Amino acid sequence: MRQPFVKMHGLGNDFVVLDHLDAPREISEREAVQWADRRFGVGCDQLVQLLPGPDGCHATMVIFNPDGSRAEMCGNAMRCVAKYLREHRGVSDMELRIDTLAGVIAPRFLDNGMIAVDMGPPIFAGRAIPTTSDEEVLDHVISTTNGQHVISAVSMGNPHAVLFTPDADTFPILTVGPSIEHHELFPNRTNVEAVQVFNRDHIRMRVWERGAGLTPACGTGACAAAVAAMRLGYVERSVNVTLDGGDLHIAWRESDGHVIMTGPAEESFRGEMDIDDL
Repeated sequence: MRQPFVKMHGLGNDFVVLDHLDAPREISEREAVQWADRRFGVGCDQLVQLLPGPDGCHATMVIFNPDGSRAEMCGNAMRCVAKYLREHRGVSDMELRIDTLAGVIAPRFLDNGMIAVDMGPPIFAGRAIPTTSDEEVLDHVISTTNGQHVISAVSMGNPHAVLFTPDADTFPILTVGPSIEHHELFPNRTNVEAVQVFNRDHIRMRVWERGAGLTPACGTGACAAAVAAMRLGYVERSVNVTLDGGDLHIAWRESDGHVIMTGPAEESFRGEMDIDDL
Protein backbone atom coordinates (compact mmCIF):
# COMPACT_ATOMS: atom_id res chain seq x y z
CA MET A 1 0.00 0.00 0.00
CA ARG A 2 1.27 3.44 -0.90
CA GLN A 3 0.78 5.87 1.97
CA PRO A 4 0.79 9.61 1.14
CA PHE A 5 2.58 11.91 3.56
CA VAL A 6 3.56 15.55 3.97
CA LYS A 7 6.94 16.50 5.42
CA MET A 8 6.85 19.67 7.55
CA HIS A 9 9.04 21.45 10.06
CA GLY A 10 8.98 24.12 12.72
CA LEU A 11 12.42 25.75 13.02
CA GLY A 12 14.03 22.56 11.69
CA ASN A 13 12.18 20.28 14.11
CA ASP A 14 10.80 18.02 11.38
CA PHE A 15 7.69 15.87 11.12
CA VAL A 16 6.06 13.37 8.81
CA VAL A 17 2.33 14.12 8.81
CA LEU A 18 -0.07 11.28 7.97
CA ASP A 19 -3.67 12.29 7.22
CA HIS A 20 -6.01 9.54 8.47
CA LEU A 21 -8.99 11.82 9.01
CA ASP A 22 -11.10 9.96 6.45
CA ALA A 23 -9.76 6.44 7.00
CA PRO A 24 -8.58 6.04 10.62
CA ARG A 25 -6.19 3.18 11.31
CA GLU A 26 -3.76 2.10 13.98
CA ILE A 27 -0.04 2.75 13.58
CA SER A 28 2.25 0.19 15.18
CA GLU A 29 5.47 0.99 17.00
CA ARG A 30 7.38 -0.78 14.22
CA GLU A 31 5.72 1.31 11.52
CA ALA A 32 6.44 4.54 13.40
CA VAL A 33 10.11 3.58 13.68
CA GLN A 34 10.36 2.95 9.93
CA TRP A 35 8.71 6.25 9.00
CA ALA A 36 11.16 8.09 11.25
CA ASP A 37 14.27 6.29 9.97
CA ARG A 38 16.37 8.73 7.94
CA ARG A 39 17.95 5.97 5.83
CA PHE A 40 15.20 3.41 5.30
CA GLY A 41 12.15 5.63 5.73
CA VAL A 42 11.32 9.29 5.21
CA GLY A 43 13.04 10.53 8.36
CA CYS A 44 11.71 12.83 11.05
CA ASP A 45 12.03 13.91 14.65
CA GLN A 46 8.44 12.76 15.18
CA LEU A 47 5.68 11.06 13.21
CA VAL A 48 2.34 12.89 13.43
CA GLN A 49 -0.92 11.09 12.70
CA LEU A 50 -4.16 13.05 12.23
CA LEU A 51 -7.36 11.28 13.26
CA PRO A 52 -10.95 12.48 13.62
CA GLY A 53 -11.34 14.57 16.76
CA PRO A 54 -14.07 14.60 19.38
CA ASP A 55 -16.98 17.04 19.11
CA GLY A 56 -15.75 20.61 18.84
CA CYS A 57 -12.25 19.64 17.65
CA HIS A 58 -10.85 19.84 14.13
CA ALA A 59 -8.68 16.74 14.61
CA THR A 60 -6.85 14.48 17.05
CA MET A 61 -3.05 14.63 16.83
CA VAL A 62 -1.16 11.42 17.68
CA ILE A 63 2.60 11.80 18.08
CA PHE A 64 5.21 9.04 17.79
CA ASN A 65 8.88 9.43 18.71
CA PRO A 66 11.55 7.87 16.45
CA ASP A 67 11.85 4.93 18.87
CA GLY A 68 8.14 4.17 18.47
CA SER A 69 7.10 5.55 21.84
CA ARG A 70 4.27 8.07 22.13
CA ALA A 71 4.63 11.74 23.04
CA GLU A 72 1.86 13.64 24.78
CA MET A 73 2.36 16.95 23.02
CA CYS A 74 4.68 18.85 20.66
CA GLY A 75 4.44 22.59 20.15
CA ASN A 76 6.29 22.73 16.84
CA ALA A 77 4.18 19.86 15.48
CA MET A 78 1.03 21.67 16.61
CA ARG A 79 1.88 24.68 14.45
CA CYS A 80 2.56 22.35 11.51
CA VAL A 81 -0.77 20.59 12.01
CA ALA A 82 -2.57 23.93 12.01
CA LYS A 83 -0.87 24.90 8.74
CA TYR A 84 -1.63 21.47 7.24
CA LEU A 85 -5.34 21.67 8.09
CA ARG A 86 -5.59 25.13 6.54
CA GLU A 87 -3.68 24.34 3.33
CA HIS A 88 -4.67 20.71 2.73
CA ARG A 89 -8.07 20.45 4.39
CA GLY A 90 -9.45 23.91 3.71
CA VAL A 91 -10.01 24.78 7.37
CA SER A 92 -10.62 28.54 7.38
CA ASP A 93 -11.08 29.14 11.12
CA MET A 94 -8.53 31.55 12.56
CA GLU A 95 -8.39 29.47 15.76
CA LEU A 96 -8.38 25.69 15.76
CA ARG A 97 -8.97 23.07 18.44
CA ILE A 98 -6.73 20.01 18.30
CA ASP A 99 -7.14 17.05 20.65
CA THR A 100 -3.93 15.56 22.12
CA LEU A 101 -2.88 13.32 24.99
CA ALA A 102 -2.15 16.57 26.85
CA GLY A 103 -5.69 17.86 26.30
CA VAL A 104 -7.24 20.17 23.71
CA ILE A 105 -4.77 22.73 22.29
CA ALA A 106 -5.80 25.90 20.42
CA PRO A 107 -3.43 27.18 17.69
CA ARG A 108 -4.32 30.56 16.19
CA PHE A 109 -3.23 32.15 12.89
CA LEU A 110 -1.77 35.66 13.09
CA ASP A 111 -1.81 38.33 10.40
CA ASN A 112 1.99 38.19 10.03
CA GLY A 113 1.91 34.52 9.01
CA MET A 114 3.04 33.23 12.39
CA ILE A 115 1.00 30.76 14.43
CA ALA A 116 0.34 31.32 18.13
CA VAL A 117 -0.48 28.30 20.25
CA ASP A 118 -2.19 28.45 23.63
CA MET A 119 -0.21 25.75 25.41
CA GLY A 120 -2.26 25.97 28.60
CA PRO A 121 -0.76 26.46 32.07
CA PRO A 122 2.59 24.97 33.06
CA ILE A 123 2.61 22.25 35.69
CA PHE A 124 5.16 22.40 38.49
CA ALA A 125 3.61 19.88 40.91
CA GLY A 126 6.09 17.02 41.12
CA ARG A 127 3.78 14.02 40.79
CA ALA A 128 1.79 15.62 37.97
CA ILE A 129 4.82 16.21 35.70
CA PRO A 130 5.42 13.30 36.51
CA THR A 131 8.38 12.99 38.85
CA THR A 132 8.78 10.79 41.91
CA SER A 133 8.73 13.88 44.14
CA ASP A 134 5.68 15.06 46.09
CA GLU A 135 7.02 18.62 45.92
CA GLU A 136 7.92 21.05 43.16
CA VAL A 137 11.32 20.29 41.63
CA LEU A 138 12.95 23.73 41.30
CA ASP A 139 16.72 24.25 41.55
CA HIS A 140 16.97 20.59 42.53
CA VAL A 141 20.30 18.74 42.51
CA ILE A 142 20.36 15.29 40.90
CA SER A 143 23.27 12.89 40.49
CA THR A 144 23.82 11.22 37.12
CA THR A 145 26.53 9.24 35.39
CA ASN A 146 27.81 12.64 34.19
CA GLY A 147 28.01 14.17 37.64
CA GLN A 148 25.62 16.42 39.54
CA HIS A 149 23.24 18.82 37.81
CA VAL A 150 20.80 21.43 39.08
CA ILE A 151 17.47 21.06 37.30
CA SER A 152 13.95 22.46 37.41
CA ALA A 153 11.13 20.16 36.31
CA VAL A 154 8.13 21.46 34.37
CA SER A 155 5.35 19.84 32.38
CA MET A 156 3.93 21.51 29.29
CA GLY A 157 1.79 18.47 28.59
CA ASN A 158 5.01 16.44 28.57
CA PRO A 159 7.88 16.37 31.10
CA HIS A 160 10.91 18.65 30.92
CA ALA A 161 14.08 19.01 32.97
CA VAL A 162 15.51 22.51 32.58
CA LEU A 163 19.06 23.34 33.60
CA PHE A 164 20.82 26.68 33.38
CA THR A 165 24.35 27.05 32.08
CA PRO A 166 26.72 29.96 31.27
CA ASP A 167 27.10 28.70 27.69
CA ALA A 168 24.40 26.56 26.08
CA ASP A 169 26.44 26.07 22.90
CA THR A 170 29.31 24.30 24.66
CA PHE A 171 27.20 22.46 27.23
CA PRO A 172 27.63 18.65 26.71
CA ILE A 173 23.97 18.03 25.93
CA LEU A 174 24.78 14.86 23.95
CA THR A 175 26.00 13.11 27.09
CA VAL A 176 24.09 14.88 29.85
CA GLY A 177 20.77 14.74 27.96
CA PRO A 178 20.33 10.96 27.93
CA SER A 179 21.58 10.58 31.52
CA ILE A 180 18.84 12.95 32.74
CA GLU A 181 16.22 11.59 30.31
CA HIS A 182 16.48 8.18 31.99
CA HIS A 183 17.00 9.43 35.56
CA GLU A 184 14.93 7.67 38.22
CA LEU A 185 13.32 11.01 39.16
CA PHE A 186 11.31 10.83 35.90
CA PRO A 187 9.21 7.64 35.68
CA ASN A 188 8.11 8.42 32.10
CA ARG A 189 11.55 9.76 31.11
CA THR A 190 11.96 13.46 30.28
CA ASN A 191 13.04 16.02 27.73
CA VAL A 192 16.15 17.99 28.73
CA GLU A 193 16.85 21.68 28.05
CA ALA A 194 20.19 23.44 28.52
CA VAL A 195 19.42 27.15 28.88
CA GLN A 196 21.59 30.26 28.84
CA VAL A 197 20.10 33.59 29.96
CA PHE A 198 21.24 36.49 27.75
CA ASN A 199 19.11 39.20 29.39
CA ARG A 200 15.67 39.77 30.89
CA ASP A 201 13.85 39.08 27.61
CA HIS A 202 16.13 36.70 25.70
CA ILE A 203 17.37 33.17 26.40
CA ARG A 204 19.26 30.53 24.41
CA MET A 205 18.21 26.87 24.55
CA ARG A 206 19.42 23.53 23.26
CA VAL A 207 17.26 20.45 23.67
CA TRP A 208 17.60 16.70 24.07
CA GLU A 209 14.17 15.26 23.27
CA ARG A 210 12.90 12.14 24.97
CA GLY A 211 12.93 9.29 22.47
CA ALA A 212 14.41 11.47 19.70
CA GLY A 213 17.75 12.84 20.89
CA LEU A 214 19.22 16.19 19.92
CA THR A 215 16.81 18.26 17.81
CA PRO A 216 17.09 21.82 16.44
CA ALA A 217 13.93 23.00 18.20
CA CYS A 218 11.25 21.97 20.66
CA GLY A 219 8.14 24.06 21.24
CA THR A 220 7.13 22.57 24.58
CA GLY A 221 10.80 22.71 25.61
CA ALA A 222 11.00 26.42 24.80
CA CYS A 223 7.87 26.97 26.91
CA ALA A 224 9.29 24.92 29.79
CA ALA A 225 12.64 26.72 29.64
CA ALA A 226 10.95 30.13 29.58
CA VAL A 227 8.58 29.50 32.48
CA ALA A 228 11.34 27.90 34.57
CA ALA A 229 13.47 31.01 34.00
CA MET A 230 10.46 33.17 34.91
CA ARG A 231 9.72 31.21 38.10
CA LEU A 232 13.34 31.56 39.18
CA GLY A 233 13.30 35.31 38.50
CA TYR A 234 15.84 35.31 35.67
CA VAL A 235 13.59 36.87 33.00
CA GLU A 236 10.34 38.75 32.47
CA ARG A 237 7.06 37.03 31.54
CA SER A 238 7.63 37.58 27.79
CA VAL A 239 10.85 36.30 26.18
CA ASN A 240 12.45 35.33 22.90
CA VAL A 241 13.94 31.85 22.92
CA THR A 242 16.77 31.20 20.46
CA LEU A 243 17.04 27.53 19.49
CA ASP A 244 19.41 25.86 17.05
CA GLY A 245 16.71 26.17 14.34
CA GLY A 246 15.60 29.74 15.03
CA ASP A 247 13.53 31.82 17.46
CA LEU A 248 10.24 31.33 19.25
CA HIS A 249 8.41 33.89 21.35
CA ILE A 250 7.04 32.68 24.68
CA ALA A 251 4.69 34.66 26.91
CA TRP A 252 3.24 33.53 30.25
CA ARG A 253 -0.06 35.38 30.68
CA GLU A 254 -0.83 36.68 34.14
CA SER A 255 -4.57 36.81 33.42
CA ASP A 256 -5.11 33.05 33.22
CA GLY A 257 -1.66 31.51 33.69
CA HIS A 258 -1.58 30.13 30.14
CA VAL A 259 1.62 29.98 28.10
CA ILE A 260 1.46 31.35 24.53
CA MET A 261 4.05 30.12 22.02
CA THR A 262 4.42 31.96 18.71
CA GLY A 263 6.47 30.82 15.73
CA PRO A 264 6.49 29.63 12.10
CA ALA A 265 5.60 26.36 10.37
CA GLU A 266 6.73 25.25 6.93
CA GLU A 267 5.98 22.48 4.44
CA SER A 268 9.09 20.80 3.02
CA PHE A 269 7.73 18.30 0.50
CA ARG A 270 5.06 15.69 -0.21
CA GLY A 271 5.35 12.07 -1.25
CA GLU A 272 4.32 8.46 -0.76
CA MET A 273 5.97 5.51 0.98
CA ASP A 274 5.30 1.82 0.45
CA ILE A 275 4.25 0.31 3.76
CA ASP A 276 3.12 -3.14 2.53
CA ASP A 277 6.00 -4.90 4.28
CA LEU A 278 5.42 -3.34 7.68
